[in-house]
Amino acid sequence: PTPTTSTQTNTQSALFDVMSVTTENLVNLFGLTEAKASETLKNNKLCATIAQVIKEAEEGGLNIASPVLPWKTALYDVATTYPAEALQHRAVLIKYLVEGKLTKTTFANAKNYVKKQRHEAKLDTNDFESTCGIGVVITADDIKNAVAATLEKNKAKLDEFGYNFGYPEAMKDIRDFLKFADNQLVKAELDQALENLLGPKDKAPSKPKPAPVVEKPAAAASSSAVPHETLPESVVLHEPKDNPYCPPDLLKLHLERTGGKIYTRFPPEPNGYLHIGHAKSMNLNFGYAKKMGGECYMRFDDTNPVKEKTEYIDSILGSVAWLGHKPWKITYSSDYFDQLYDLAVELIKRDKAYVCHQTGPEMSEGRKNKIASPWRNRPIEESLRLFEQMKNGLFAEGSVTLRMKGDMNSDNPNMRDLVAYRIKFSPHPHVGDKWCIYPSYDFTHCIIDSLEDITHSLCTLEFEIRRESYIWLLRALDLYVSPQIEFSRLNITGHVMSKRKLTELVERKIVNGWDDPRLPTIDGLRRRGYTPEAINNFCEKVGITRNSGFVGLDLLEGCVRDHLDATAPRLMVVLEPLRVVITNFDEVIEVEAPNHPKNAEMGTRKIPFSKVLYIEQTDFRLEDAKNYFRLAPGKEVGLKYFTRGNLKCTAVKTDASGKPVEIEAEIVEKKKVQAHIHWVAEPQPGVSPVSIEVRQYDHLFTVDKPGEEDNYLDLINPNSLVFYRSALAEPSIASFKIEDKAQFERLGFFSMDLDSSPAKQVWNLTVNLKESSNKA
Repeated sequence: PTPTTSTQTNTQSALFDVMSVTTENLVNLFGLTEAKASETLKNNKLCATIAQVIKEAEEGGLNIASPVLPWKTALYDVATTYPAEALQHRAVLIKYLVEGKLTKTTFANAKNYVKKQRHEAKLDTNDFESTCGIGVVITADDIKNAVAATLEKNKAKLDEFGYNFGYPEAMKDIRDFLKFADNQLVKAELDQALENLLGPKDKAPSKPKPAPVVEKPAAAASSSAVPHETLPESVVLHEPKDNPYCPPDLLKLHLERTGGKIYTRFPPEPNGYLHIGHAKSMNLNFGYAKKMGGECYMRFDDTNPVKEKTEYIDSILGSVAWLGHKPWKITYSSDYFDQLYDLAVELIKRDKAYVCHQTGPEMSEGRKNKIASPWRNRPIEESLRLFEQMKNGLFAEGSVTLRMKGDMNSDNPNMRDLVAYRIKFSPHPHVGDKWCIYPSYDFTHCIIDSLEDITHSLCTLEFEIRRESYIWLLRALDLYVSPQIEFSRLNITGHVMSKRKLTELVERKIVNGWDDPRLPTIDGLRRRGYTPEAINNFCEKVGITRNSGFVGLDLLEGCVRDHLDATAPRLMVVLEPLRVVITNFDEVIEVEAPNHPKNAEMGTRKIPFSKVLYIEQTDFRLEDAKNYFRLAPGKEVGLKYFTRGNLKCTAVKTDASGKPVEIEAEIVEKKKVQAHIHWVAEPQPGVSPVSIEVRQYDHLFTVDKPGEEDNYLDLINPNSLVFYRSALAEPSIASFKIEDKAQFERLGFFSMDLDSSPAKQVWNLTVNLKESSNKA
């Protein structure tokens, strides 16, 4: 007989739990807005978890009528972020929370701790508390003293670079010293101390950034682990005839179909925007096929209609084309839905698949403990009949699945009866509402690799554990076996690469959409001003290796800097203008400047020079110094491209606070000086120069590896975007269009943003110039 008691009991229990969750307790206990509460009530699975959290909180001593918690959304954070594999410890953590013994910082530590202790029946209380910092008291004075010590350590950098002294490094030093301090309190104290020392950020004079420290890559662990350095020269994979996984008879048929030609594929899911890691995969898949005279498919792995959107498909195709890749064919997993269904039926007939009524948690528990489903050995005819009923929409979503009959005793969890088909009553963006059952990734991916005769199924190392099930399924169906070959995924310092975390940054509006120039998405990099040549060159420099690790952001920045240095025309732009009136010059003349100092073929441009010009506020000081070479009272400097003399400061006008607002100067005899500064002049007397907006971007996070931090959203760099809305530019900037690049002399490389309008251009900082060691 078919067992039903377990499923019925769990369904009834979950239904009761869901019904006990109301808008009132979501608002009062979980700190949600009414709108968020209403949205949450639609999620039965989350509501069941919330009901259990309420019960455990009440058992832990929480007064439900008038709850007092360390922070407003504490219980909601437990319900949504607590590791599911350590549920036996959740009540303990909630009790600590109810008793006010956890802060946001120690809560994050506690989640990591219980996850590591998931195999233990009970927690060692003393070890739990000491490891997580529970009970450690860090006072405001402790934080204040740590901040003061860090700023004293960085005194020389603060004097030279101001706010550019190294904020992320300072935060890391303080966090290393005060391991369990609240990050928000540390950040607030550091920000206040910097303002006391340097003045308000938006009013402090701009200063140069220190030259980046270039870290050499670590040596390979052994001679057998030396990474491939560039794709064209060194990536050498097996020939199709040497496929080590495919049975000889099937390999022979494959070679007859393909003539031994190489076929690769780039198979993203259309559930988000591509990032720099996908660029590396594109570089390998498209690049290897091109190098070997083969072909590369552009395949959308679109098996989940709930998360996939046409918006993402369009974006992905745009990114692939922008990076210069040309697919041989564009295919969709959904193109093969009929064949996949027929193959699923065949798998059942071969007694390699069965229809299962276990819930998701029951399946997870069984697979974890190597316990077979009670429906695993049901008759083949029964599974065939039920699978057809699944296709015809006769079962509720989530009530039944088709599972592959692998090996429940295998040490590889991916061999323990993975799901092949599940029910989703959602229209598909590519095939509409034809289907209500959809194949899983584990069923689909390897079969389509086989159907498309892929000779090299290239993927990242997290899929290595799936290789055994990949081969098993194809052999179970007597299909050609594509060899799966793994390489390390790309991680770059200063960025998160997880699609979930990138989505969270966008949905919480921490950044301004998927193309925010601070993100590592292809659209974000493009908007910032990165070029396809720079990104592809970076991918080739990173190479293909199985060694996991982080690549320094400076390598990516170096690639775009080198490309733009060779290709970008030069312009003079002043970010923070200081007015200069030349008392002995009444002409309006034109000076000639090269568009590129190293490429005469790019021609020259005419720049107006007149009585009134503007220089950077940072190029002037009221007090001169021995190692300072720019403008000061009584001192002279050279002006770029102006050959009739130097500029000498003769007088200074200041405002009530003592800040310079205007300089009077003279043109004096030309002689050798140690500094030449850039400038922008009035094109005609009384006519202001072109006004533009400049957006200066910095690292989005204050740490190098934010993706490894549970509280990564608390580590956002508050200075990651600075606006200069009154910057001035030379007239020739008017001829530039959106996405054009330029070097703003002495400042950096910039790209014209899509927010530009005929009334005002907007430019984004792509990357800084290499800092000169003797600039002063």
